[in-house]
Amino acid sequence: MTFFQTRTDLAIEAREMIQKEDQTGEIPGVKVEMEQKEDLKLKITKVKIMDNKGAEVMGKPIGTYVTIESPFLKENDMDTHEDFIRIVGKELIRLKELSEEDVILVVGLGNWNVTPDALGPKVVSQLVVTRHLMEYMPEQIDESLRSVSAISPGVLGITGIETGEIIQGIVDKIAPDVVIAIDALAARKASRVNTAIQMSDTGVHPGSGVGNKRMGLNKETLGVPVIAVGVPTVIDAATLVNDTMDQLLDTMKAEAMKEGPFYEMLQNVNKEEKYQLIREILAPYVGNLFVTPKDIDATIDRLAHLIAQGINMALHPGLDTKDIGRYIN
Repeated sequence: MTFFQTRTDLAIEAREMIQKEDQTGEIPGVKVEMEQKEDLKLKITKVKIMDNKGAEVMGKPIGTYVTIESPFLKENDMDTHEDFIRIVGKELIRLKELSEEDVILVVGLGNWNVTPDALGPKVVSQLVVTRHLMEYMPEQIDESLRSVSAISPGVLGITGIETGEIIQGIVDKIAPDVVIAIDALAARKASRVNTAIQMSDTGVHPGSGVGNKRMGLNKETLGVPVIAVGVPTVIDAATLVNDTMDQLLDTMKAEAMKEGPFYEMLQNVNKEEKYQLIREILAPYVGNLFVTPKDIDATIDRLAHLIAQGINMALHPGLDTKDIGRYIN
């Protein structure tokens, strides 16, 4: 099975697109588990790609992809965010169990000068980093804390160095047991922008959300397990227009006379050709355009805080939210 792919970094959306095109049920080599929490309007979807056949169809590496979705994620509601923080921490630990002696490196990918791409650096700025304290002031460190270091390496356009090369050098030097990489992603559906968090144990390709394929950060390249955490903060403009046209065509089909020539014409619209046509029409005017909501500044700040606290609680289980503030500058 091979289908055209509109741009998305979410495994849940890749699965939805394949099922919509194929219409034969579940995908071979792919297992899906879902959990609902009605009070939070929360859905947790775990997509497990179990073999090479599933990986080929999905276009993603073998591994587990956990997507947490809720419209409350982008809202300024501290009560629900406390619940989300605990859920993020719990799902992170389920992806990779940690021992007390494990050394963790957290990488905040992205460009801090571009708001939709600043999620990684903003998360890193709120993490409890302890490696230096354990080295220079071990007597002041609680036994429940793990050794955690963090870096925001910037992007190729700022540093002139591939992000993967920077991280590889750090990994070789400090020898972490696990790397956690945070990055901004691209969504297929506008409704998922800033309302979903994806975590996976397959690593990440910096810049993939906007079509820039860089050196991957994964176990194959770094030699240690890499957990990826991301939020879709943008959507491809061509995808947005394509979705709008799909809704328009569906509405017209519902109103058209069944078995009439106009209905038959609508029924025979080739979706792949339509999407490619939209890209060709838009290219001279907007180029490779990505769209993000107007309140992205405040939303990124809230999401960065939520993810950072979830990571803090996962890496330092002995701390609660009140203790965390003591260790953050």
